[in-house]
Parts: sequence; structure tokens; C-alpha cells
Amino acid sequence: MIVLLSVVLLLIITTIAYMQHPKFGKAPSGKRLELIKQSPNFKDGKFQNIHFTPYVTEGYSLTSVAYDFAFTKFSRTNPTDTIPSIKTDLKTIPITENVLVWFGHSSYFIQLNGMRFLIDPVFSGNASPIPYSNKSFLGTDIYSVDDMPDIDYLLISHDHYDHLDYETIMKLKSKIKHIVCGLGVGSHFEHWKFDTSKIIEKDWNDKVVIDDTITLHTATARHFSGRGFTRSNTLWLSYVLETPGFKMYLGGDSGYDTHFAELGEKFGGFDLAILDNGQYNTAWQELHMLPEEVLKATQDLKSKRLFPVHSSKFKLAFHPWDESLIKITEWNKSYNIPLVTPIIGEIVNLNDTTQQYKQWWAGLN
Repeated sequence: MIVLLSVVLLLIITTIAYMQHPKFGKAPSGKRLELIKQSPNFKDGKFQNIHFTPYVTEGYSLTSVAYDFAFTKFSRTNPTDTIPSIKTDLKTIPITENVLVWFGHSSYFIQLNGMRFLIDPVFSGNASPIPYSNKSFLGTDIYSVDDMPDIDYLLISHDHYDHLDYETIMKLKSKIKHIVCGLGVGSHFEHWKFDTSKIIEKDWNDKVVIDDTITLHTATARHFSGRGFTRSNTLWLSYVLETPGFKMYLGGDSGYDTHFAELGEKFGGFDLAILDNGQYNTAWQELHMLPEEVLKATQDLKSKRLFPVHSSKFKLAFHPWDESLIKITEWNKSYNIPLVTPIIGEIVNLNDTTQQYKQWWAGLN
């Protein structure tokens, strides 16, 4: 018993010591915390979704989910083949072109009306604070920070490690002009010695007027946050990029809910919706949409096209690595929504609604 207690105590001490590393960020405090407390979305000591959102769906338990993560073997969760990709030189794309380039999972680059945006970049090859514990799929890491041009606006949807990657962010520091994130997330950037004048923290239903031709709106999502043992002490966001002739919804991570229809009504529809489609399970369905729900959300948003993301780079769930793309393609036969499914690195022309994409995942193991 003494030996067992000693081992447990050693593990606790080691964990606490390791979590002092800067990568874990810093919880909001002081004036930032006081500002957070004024948010209508902050109640009972944490941020709340619009509707009750359990971490585990009724009928499941945290114990069973944790057991599956630790001990259950699921088939084809990691591809054995190399994921195809294209190395596009982002620095030479004319600034007048409106384009999107995807880097796998939920990381992508947008150039719109002369502004460059980078969303949730993860270039470290790992989606976890523990080194080598959640490595990216073979072929998905052809881009690095060195390949990025100067970024006008870094957009962070929330502070989970597969969206806010410490190693990537620190290497990007000199290239970032502005950072937009949810309330509280700025605490991490301040802890990492970023210039506080660059950090723009927003609540839901707010906006950043970038210039006369482009506005960035912050919007609702149904998810949670946290980099340590405390959950939902920072706010998760979705975004709307709006120009006089183009509207784009950047969904972040979200379960299905009424906010999609509300945003569809508020903005009168979208030209493109980028939505979370992957790393789902019925055990946490309120936090990540199933493929059919992604199509329903697109319909609610009144979006002309759908780009399904949150897949093809990291294993964070139990389903086969290509299942999300296969299922959404099959379900879409009933919806007939034009799907944007580029290869990693392929240029998506935001103004070309006729651009065609391959089902690049077909035939890969």
C-alpha cells in the first residue's frame, strides 16, 4: 500500500510540475476575469452554451468513454497510406485573389479583399500537450510556419490543443499583426508574451470592422474550452467574414443547435460554410456534429456551399479516418449541397462556384 501511494503521489507531483510549462497557458484573472463575469454567457463560474450541453450524451458515461480511449481498439482510425497534398507557395499568391488553402483538420488560410487570415493553425505535428501522443497522419505536415506569409488576422475559435497550438503560435509571433479570439483566450497569448495591443478578445454577437470592405463577426458555437483541468473558463467562437459581395461562415467546433438557423436568418445566408465534420461520436454528439447534422446545419445557415473540416490529420475519435468524408458524401445525395473537398494545399478559389474537387480519400487505406 505504501508503494502504491508513493507511485500515485509521484504521478501527481510530476503532472503538476509538467503543467507549469507555458504551453498550458494561463487562466484568466484580474481585470480580464472581471470583464468575463460581465458577459451574459458566463454563469455559475463558467461560460455556458445557449442550451444545456452535457460533455457526455445521456446513456453514456465518462468512465466508458475514457475506457474506450485507453483500451479499446478500433479499426482504421489512422490511415496506412500517405494523405495526398499539394505544396502551394502562399507567399506568391497575388493579394488581389480571394482564396482558401486548407492544411488538414481545422487549420486553413484565407485571403479575402486584400487581407490574409490564418485560422486555428497547427503545424507542430501533434494535437496534444504531450509530445508524440497524437501525431498527425503521414503526408499532412508539408506546411510549416516558414511557409506562411505575414498574417493580418490570426483567428482562434477556442483554446483546445488541436486548434491553439503553442509551438506553432510561438513560431508565428513575428508574422501576426492582430489576434482575434474569445473572451479569456487572450490570457494565454499575454502569458506567451504577445504584444497585448494585438489581442482582440470578443464575446458572441460582436464584430471587428477590418476596413471599408470587410467585417469580421463573432458568433455562437456549441462546444466547450479549457487547456488544464478547468473547463469552459474561456469562450469558444464561430466567425462570419462579410464583404459587400461575399459571406463566409467559419464554424469552429460545434454540436448541432438552433444557432445555425438563427445565423442563417440574421445574415441572409452564406456563400460558403466551413463546418466541423469529424472526430464525432454519439457519446459526445452535443459537442461535435454527426455528418448528417453537418448537412442540416448547412441548410439552416442557407449556405450555397459546404467545406467539411476537422478531419484527415489527427485521430481524436473512434471512427475510421475517412468515415466522415464518406458519410457526408453519401448523405449529401439527399441534400445536393455543393461540397468543397480540396486536397491539403490545393487552392480554393472563393469566387468560383463551379470549381470541382476530387474525392481524394477514395481508395486510400
